[in-house]
Amino acid sequence: MRDDTLIIGFDIGSTAVKAGLFGIDGTVVDHWSRSYPTSRPGPGLVEQNPQDWLDGIRDAIDALLQNRDPNCVAAIGMCSQVNTEVFVDASGTPLCPAITWQDVRSADQAKGLNDRISPALKQAWWGTDMPIGASHVMAKMQWMAQTHPDIWDRTRYVLSPKDYCLFKLTGAAVSDPITSFGQVGADLEYIAPLLDLMPGAAERLPPLRFFTDVVGEMALGSHVRKVPVVAGTMDAWGNLFGCGVFAPGQGMYVSGTSEILSVVGSERIGAPGVVTFATVDKLVVNAGPTQSGADSLRWWGDVVEKTPAQLIALAEQADRAQSNVLFLPQLEGERAPIWNSNIRGSFIGLDSRSAGPEFAMAVLEGVALSARHLFDALIQAAGTRPDYLLYGGGGARSDLWSQIRADVLGIALHRFEYGDVGCLGAAIMAAVGLGAFPDIKSAVPNMTRVEAIFEPDLRQKDRYDAMFEAYLRAIDALEPITVFNTKEHHKKMPT
Repeated sequence: MRDDTLIIGFDIGSTAVKAGLFGIDGTVVDHWSRSYPTSRPGPGLVEQNPQDWLDGIRDAIDALLQNRDPNCVAAIGMCSQVNTEVFVDASGTPLCPAITWQDVRSADQAKGLNDRISPALKQAWWGTDMPIGASHVMAKMQWMAQTHPDIWDRTRYVLSPKDYCLFKLTGAAVSDPITSFGQVGADLEYIAPLLDLMPGAAERLPPLRFFTDVVGEMALGSHVRKVPVVAGTMDAWGNLFGCGVFAPGQGMYVSGTSEILSVVGSERIGAPGVVTFATVDKLVVNAGPTQSGADSLRWWGDVVEKTPAQLIALAEQADRAQSNVLFLPQLEGERAPIWNSNIRGSFIGLDSRSAGPEFAMAVLEGVALSARHLFDALIQAAGTRPDYLLYGGGGARSDLWSQIRADVLGIALHRFEYGDVGCLGAAIMAAVGLGAFPDIKSAVPNMTRVEAIFEPDLRQKDRYDAMFEAYLRAIDALEPITVFNTKEHHKKMPT
């Protein structure tokens, strides 16, 4: 292997395509990112254009290889947002906009499917009572079959963003068992009795390959040369590796559009609302995504016409000891650990002194409280509490928000020097697929580095304990008044 060997790692995120060019030791050579739009054409409807993902990959490669020798690139890895699906025909042409993980149009179908699966079956399939939510691929399939049978009949595959891009770029229609966690059992194979609940589901899901398997070759943008591409996996596991997790007892916190947390155990215990993945390389990964992380900051910025950076600067003016504004960030329902698509966000506890700094601080704290809700469930699921959390993502770059998270969760956060850990995780998988390392547990510690540590401020403990109790009570109290009827809106398929 050449001394100047390079690997490209892609993360097709919820708001942007991100790419990193790495040395075989994880050194960041260059980085590229570009945002793309998300459409919200109606209540509960959240869509993206799959072409934006492909355009981002093409332009990223051209930018990263400008004035560089393309022969140095030895492999490409990819991870992506999960529970976002695109319905395509046999040629890979999308038949409608991609339905994202934030979309709740299929809530009724999800409830119907969930009611048909007993807790005992869920325990047998997944090792935990994991609910079928509106973001589950089978709920979306059923919604499509019921409301748009013409599109369903023409659908050859239902693919995640990563798998769609692999199909278009390599010609290989594949997925991996981790991206397909909601359809896959402990044996890393599709659960036939589950797929049988939805006629036509099994034949529309792609074959499964392990995430470090080379599945084909793709062109390097405008260059003639082609390079191997590994199957890759979902963003949570890409983030897991890019954050430095490779052994039981470790934990991860990645802040992006949503918050993704994970605690790795050595045995399968499980807890309600937590995804306990199939055991891979002796790792029992317990994880979950919230519904809204940095996306809450984006939303509030749009409301008050400020950028996220301006909001964080505004929050720095607030006195945390005196601020009593509580924000619930469930703007489009909540995923882990409660999986309730009906609840909505709220500001509560306002008084006549509440102003811009207090509202900005409340948004930062509310997101951290939702992460604590999930973290408590993960500790129960794993049967262990990490000494610290390995920490990354775009939302982790703010020192203020990082400190708030450490204080709210009551645990140290070890932030990685490279923010887009999903790209690095994708590169780590490609490095293993290339043969540069024998396995993930060898590659991760050699390709990751911690930049800063945020210890929890114990003076904030009593305040945040009380705030968290109020947060939990508020969710229960406000649910009855936040449920509204969107059934007619959900029948529509905007184009």
